[in-house]
Amino acid sequence: MATATTAPRLERKLDPDGSSTIEVSGTWLLRAILPDVATLRPQLAQYAKDGSAKWDLRSVQQLDAAGALFLWRMWGRRRPEIILKPEYENMFDTLATKPVPAPPVVSRDWLEPLLELGQSLLSLSKNLYAITVLAGNLLLDCLYLLRHPADIPWREISANIHRTGSQALAITALVGFLVGVVLSYLSSIQLKNYGADVFIINILGLGIVRELGPILAAILVAGRSGSSMTAQLGVMRVTRELDALSAMGISHTQRLVLPKVLALAITLPLLIIWSDAAALVGGMLSAYLQLGIGYQQFLHGLPAAVPLANLWLGLCKGSVFGMLVALIACHYGLQIKPNTESLGASTTDSVVTSITIVIIVDAIFAVIFSNVGF
Repeated sequence: MATATTAPRLERKLDPDGSSTIEVSGTWLLRAILPDVATLRPQLAQYAKDGSAKWDLRSVQQLDAAGALFLWRMWGRRRPEIILKPEYENMFDTLATKPVPAPPVVSRDWLEPLLELGQSLLSLSKNLYAITVLAGNLLLDCLYLLRHPADIPWREISANIHRTGSQALAITALVGFLVGVVLSYLSSIQLKNYGADVFIINILGLGIVRELGPILAAILVAGRSGSSMTAQLGVMRVTRELDALSAMGISHTQRLVLPKVLALAITLPLLIIWSDAAALVGGMLSAYLQLGIGYQQFLHGLPAAVPLANLWLGLCKGSVFGMLVALIACHYGLQIKPNTESLGASTTDSVVTSITIVIIVDAIFAVIFSNVGF
């Protein structure tokens, strides 16, 4: 008849002389230890630190070689003062006489950094090629839809505009307002020292409208909407919905990628205007409190300090950023394999790549249009 098993347990007891006794009870078989190993390991490690403690194993119902080895390792491969049943003595005597294997010698491969660099470059080239192919398919779909306007997926475009635009208004306004307050506050401290308070309008206007607004909105959209797009396509891959669309002859790029790219190309410039306004309000409030520059003076000097070309340049960058973020998000979403680990890794890669590309493209814009808007 099989013996009933009980969970392995540890209990610390204080003796009258102040010393500790660790009472080990229950079943210490492999199948009984595994469910509780996460709890037992730190508890054993804590008790094993007390070198003066005695270990009482007389309440152990069953003990096999795995259980004895587990205790032995947690004791640091040395035998503490233990009290146990005579039938278990041989187990611990054998473990005490068994030599401790030396740790394996890990040889360092000096070519490993070069190998990792090569793999990274190869992965980058593959992703660039796949994104280029995706953009080409998107262009072909656009040409098809121009000849067949009845097939334009208006409903999908509208839904994506709602998700990426209106639902992002709160977070972009909050972050924009706080950035405007911080930028104005820090700038006003320096401007006060040189008596150039009025130039706070130029700093805030040019900095926010030309650079901070577009790149801030693009990074927020990449982290929020880009990751959502990747995860959405990944879930469709895991649940085989993409395979079902292919079986029905429905183009992935036309029904899934194109609406997302068009939606972000439309909504990101609008979000930039929204975040610019919030950042300028925050900067204007901080300038009033720090430098005493009134709201009317700020609003009156802003058009003269910031030529309109800067606003158009920021909106142009926003549209390009939006298309890039959507393309990268869709690329990583379509590359996801049907398992949850790939879903998480691709979502992370999508956000990191999108933000990196946005910063690189912004630097290119800064160099090309360095003489525009001043």
